[in-house]
Amino acid sequence: MSKCLVLVALLIACLIINNVESQLTTNYYASTCPNLFWIVRRQMSNALMNEMRMAASLLRLHFHDCFVNGCDGSILLDGSDSEKFAFANLNSARGFEVVDSIKTAIESQCAGVVSCADILAIAAQEAVLLSGGPAWQVLLGRRDGLVANKTGANLRLPSPLDDVDQIIAKFATVGLSITDVVSLSGGHTIGLARCTVFSSRLSNDVNSTYLFDNHYFDNLLNNKGLLFSDQVLFSGNNATSTTKSLVQAYSQDSALFFRNFANSMIKMGNISPLTGSEGQIRMNCRVVN
Repeated sequence: MSKCLVLVALLIACLIINNVESQLTTNYYASTCPNLFWIVRRQMSNALMNEMRMAASLLRLHFHDCFVNGCDGSILLDGSDSEKFAFANLNSARGFEVVDSIKTAIESQCAGVVSCADILAIAAQEAVLLSGGPAWQVLLGRRDGLVANKTGANLRLPSPLDDVDQIIAKFATVGLSITDVVSLSGGHTIGLARCTVFSSRLSNDVNSTYLFDNHYFDNLLNNKGLLFSDQVLFSGNNATSTTKSLVQAYSQDSALFFRNFANSMIKMGNISPLTGSEGQIRMNCRVVN
């Protein structure tokens, strides 16, 4: 993708995102579900007590949801066109049962009010916070999509085999910048990966698996990135002119990484959500009403 096309895509997406931000609010459920954040935190705490890896899984679900159809909870849908069967999600996307438990707990207090898309956004924030990472104000008011998009997931989700240019282009398509590329990739500081996507780099598996910190970037500087798509942010052919300086900066300044990560999560959470009368509030996150 040429620089000109990337700039045009970014401009269009930013205009859309700015319009959406005016519709989403931090207090959207203040009167209809005032205990929402407490409910989600309790369920997330229980999930992490059972398996700390679940923090990375819930963060990844939100990421993979927003890159396909926007942040509309479509990744949670079952069915023949389920995004769960896309290459980037097959046998790796997980945490659906945690979303189910959160939804059930919310429905018991605020029936038919909170969307599954908003649950993913809040759960991702809680996952990071409970792992020692930064907090941010989650904008809310998303509604749930009616269809999944397996084909779109295969095309739009970053692959562990992508090079720098491919990753930047996929982020630009949804209005995210090079800073967002590096910041959000830093989310890989927690969690695990399938052997099939990093077997060629198996000896380089050095990670603070359950603690959200900037160790991920130290690994890249030492050529110990777990995935190919991680390491190319520092060592790739075009990294010097795009992502390398940010990797170096984040490895030296965890506070900068935390700030930029939080800002990038807010931006990502505003990728083309359904609002107003669009979509629906699913009663079961796995199927449309």
